[in-house]
Amino acid sequence: MDNHNLSLIDKIRDSDIYFAFIKSPTAIISTAILIIIFFSSFFVELIAPFNPFDPSSLDLMEAFTPPSWEEGGMSKFLLGTDGQGRDMLSTILYGSRISLIVGFAAILFSLILGVSLGLTAGYFGGKYEMIVMRITDVQLTVPSILMALLVDGIARGIISRELHDEMAIYVLIFAIGISEWPQFARVSRAATLVEKNKDYISASTIIGVPNIKIMFKHILPNILRPILVIGTIGLALAIIAESTLSFLGVGVPPTTPSLGTLIRIGNDFLFSGEWWITFFPAIFLVILAFSINLLGDWMRDTLNPKLN
Repeated sequence: MDNHNLSLIDKIRDSDIYFAFIKSPTAIISTAILIIIFFSSFFVELIAPFNPFDPSSLDLMEAFTPPSWEEGGMSKFLLGTDGQGRDMLSTILYGSRISLIVGFAAILFSLILGVSLGLTAGYFGGKYEMIVMRITDVQLTVPSILMALLVDGIARGIISRELHDEMAIYVLIFAIGISEWPQFARVSRAATLVEKNKDYISASTIIGVPNIKIMFKHILPNILRPILVIGTIGLALAIIAESTLSFLGVGVPPTTPSLGTLIRIGNDFLFSGEWWITFFPAIFLVILAFSINLLGDWMRDTLNPKLN
């Protein structure tokens, strides 16, 4: 077992991707930032100094406390407090977990849907391919945020307000995911058209390998590189989309605030002097999305053989 693990580590160290990674300060820094953010968000109960959703720990007398380095600040509130006396640092960490969960789930949903449709369309061709790609072209003409707003609006019209509040996160995941799948479908279809004409696919077809096995066991592993790149960059877009929808008031309910909800709440106090309530969630969102985009750009340059 140890020899197997050692050989696996050696293979990773000898790979071109590992060599490119250690030679790229941008990739190293962005990865380190993302690891810190992910760890802090998903283990927030162990890291956050306060639980902002515990009413017994809140004190309205401490509301609108500025950051600790400003006049009137308190050392226990590093980034200050909001209008309810909640510690901003703790609130941001709790809110970022919601944004990350929605972003990951939405991009995973769109990836599975888009790759499945693109892979099958590229492999089978014919009228099925034409229908899938026409649907893709039509949806690409509509901005993803408008598509997400449309889906959320339909959900609000179909289900009751109480049920919508309970299912808000699931509706948000579906709304963002259904608006992002066309890019995965187009890339996976184009890559499938290239792969299915290669000799190993022809040989598999001749010997009677089932189509489902050819598509998902032989073709899919060979088209994953561009899909993973798009998925990484799409994660940043999904998080921004969630924050945008929550900022507009159609995302998660205020009882489970995300980064977008925190920015929207803080925006009400922006011109009254409490700038930190909006600034810190916003800068956290910028750093998160920027780091993911930088890592995605590095993956694109590294995994694209034409750029090497």
